[in-house]
Amino acid sequence: MAVPVSLPRLTRAHAPLTREIEAVDEHGRTQRISIPAERDLTVYVDRRELVTLMTLGAHPEWLVLGYLRNQRLVRSVDEVESVTVDWEVSSAAVKTRAGIDRIEERTARRVVTTGCGQGSVFGALMDEVHSLQLPQAVLSQQALYGVLDAIRRQESTYKSAGSVHGCALFRGSELLLFVEDVGRHNAIDTIAGWMWMQPAPIEAGEEPLVFYTTGRLTSEMVIKSAQMGVAIVVSRSGMTEMGHAIAQQLGLCTIGRALNKRFLCYTGAQRVRWQPELAGPAPAA
Repeated sequence: MAVPVSLPRLTRAHAPLTREIEAVDEHGRTQRISIPAERDLTVYVDRRELVTLMTLGAHPEWLVLGYLRNQRLVRSVDEVESVTVDWEVSSAAVKTRAGIDRIEERTARRVVTTGCGQGSVFGALMDEVHSLQLPQAVLSQQALYGVLDAIRRQESTYKSAGSVHGCALFRGSELLLFVEDVGRHNAIDTIAGWMWMQPAPIEAGEEPLVFYTTGRLTSEMVIKSAQMGVAIVVSRSGMTEMGHAIAQQLGLCTIGRALNKRFLCYTGAQRVRWQPELAGPAPAA
């Protein structure tokens, strides 16, 4: 029998996602356009300053909760009592129920990653890769095309203002959540926080969980996906060498350059139920 989980109290802080500015086009004409409203959010845990995140601010409470989860500073959502975001002072106050054990030691070493907006992870996160376990998961090529079609049709800040990354969580080709932020690492953390806040665990069921990102597949994205229990990651961009090595180590399926009917499976090809006839005629060699 499942033990009831005490979910943290979250504020619902809102901030404009875009702002209008004047720009001059190639013909010398002035026009008003929208740009993403990037802002800083300093996270305090039990009154101790932890990190400042640059974010669009769409779902700041989920972002903070997912950041703590993906940095493995908090192992269970019921360790957090509340997350209070105040845009007047650009801060997020996290109150835990019993503190975070050895927080100074665990946050002393930081690794700067290739994430947009200068992503970073704490050193201990990189050291714990070997302990991650992935579920059994196989995605059909037809479902993959369903994911790409859903992303193509999704209304987004990127379409109106550009300059942001989008991430999404799917169950098979069913879209569960779509998030945009100035950095893809923020977007995946927001999804991780949302997953924790659901009354029932987000599990695969008959169809596997699939994480989609518009950004490249770096070591950080691979590790965070694995921590969220997602074994299949799709990107419209490419992949880094370290991301490839860690994905191979974990047995995680990574698919990149995914647009329309085209894609490249970099690792974990055994997790794809191949249907090459759906891709149409192969180009001549």
